Amino acid sequence: MASLHLLSPRGFTASAVAAGIKRSGKLDVGLLTCASPVTAAAVFTTNRVFAAPIKVGRAHIAGGKLQAIVVNSGNANACTGKRGYGDAMTMCRLAADALGCSPTAVLPSSTGIIGHLLPMKKIRTGIAAAAAGLGNSRQHATDFMDAILTTDLKRKSAAVEFKIGRETVRLAGVCKGSGMIGPRMATMLAYLTTDVAAAPPLLRKLLSVAADESFNCVTVDDHASTNDTAVLLASGQSGARLDSSAASKKFAAALREVTQSLAWQIAADGEGATKVVKIVVTGASNVAAAKAIARAMANSPLVKCAMHGNDPNWGRLVSAAGYAGVPFDPDKAALKLQGTVVFRNGTPMKFDSAKVSAALRASEVTAELKCGGGMGHATIWTCDLSKEYVTINADYHT
Repeated sequence: MASLHLLSPRGFTASAVAAGIKRSGKLDVGLLTCASPVTAAAVFTTNRVFAAPIKVGRAHIAGGKLQAIVVNSGNANACTGKRGYGDAMTMCRLAADALGCSPTAVLPSSTGIIGHLLPMKKIRTGIAAAAAGLGNSRQHATDFMDAILTTDLKRKSAAVEFKIGRETVRLAGVCKGSGMIGPRMATMLAYLTTDVAAAPPLLRKLLSVAADESFNCVTVDDHASTNDTAVLLASGQSGARLDSSAASKKFAAALREVTQSLAWQIAADGEGATKVVKIVVTGASNVAAAKAIARAMANSPLVKCAMHGNDPNWGRLVSAAGYAGVPFDPDKAALKLQGTVVFRNGTPMKFDSAKVSAALRASEVTAELKCGGGMGHATIWTCDLSKEYVTINADYHT
């Protein structure tokens, strides 16, 4: 819903400032806050190389309550040892002192280049300035969104409004992510707010399921980040409660809608991307097998290059399915590109190559593989691989 933003759900404020961490001078320190502790859930990267804020965040979210999120961009605070852990803890203490809450009620996030120590003098000044500028306007939400961006070319946000009983509930989210996207949970930073009331165990379950159906279904380069974090804050101020199966299902559907929109936007903003590539796999032996096949197809550099060149080279897709490490019989499979059957039951089909190539010029293209071996299905969103991706990542550090 276009009129809604991250701070539309009741009970939240945010702000952001340019503290000088980014050489560009853009916003790079943000706060997202509540007046008092609220129910919270989070999911993090499963990369064994994880940033200091992940270690701190896992501990602080354990009780299912948070009052604030403090985030910086331009520096990942990853692979920074004991000093990095201490800096992440200091970020929480600085935010807590400014907001009048416990440091353990603050979850820290960082994003940017790996292996550099945080400039804590700038962080200290930035957090104090951000705390002084909190508000709940659209501009405050936009500023916070801008403060989490790195190589992103576009802002990414989604929001919905719906009824639970007689009460109107709002759910909104923002995220960042453009490269180093290969989810092993949530390869990006995502922050979600809602004014529904829910118990911490239920909120954790709902977020976990939603992440698996959205953030875990997007890939740009299959490179799992060290800083992946998705957080859901529930203020309870709408008066609606997730105290029934019907209410939980309705909220889960809304959460899936928001998170899948954010995941799609990440794929659309993949570094150097010119199109979203949607891989749909059906008829696999089970859901896990379908995901493995779809991910193998989506992550193939040859497939991604073919999509960039609008080349209906379907053999790359079928062969990728064959090395996914799960049961797959090409003699029972069928593949469509943009609705045109190009391969069926182990045999190439006659098709108009020029027509399919023209169809592949769309901003979103779909490859559908029917495996013919079960009921498993999955959808993965990715993007094409362009020369610009190489340029961006060759020059990222220097």
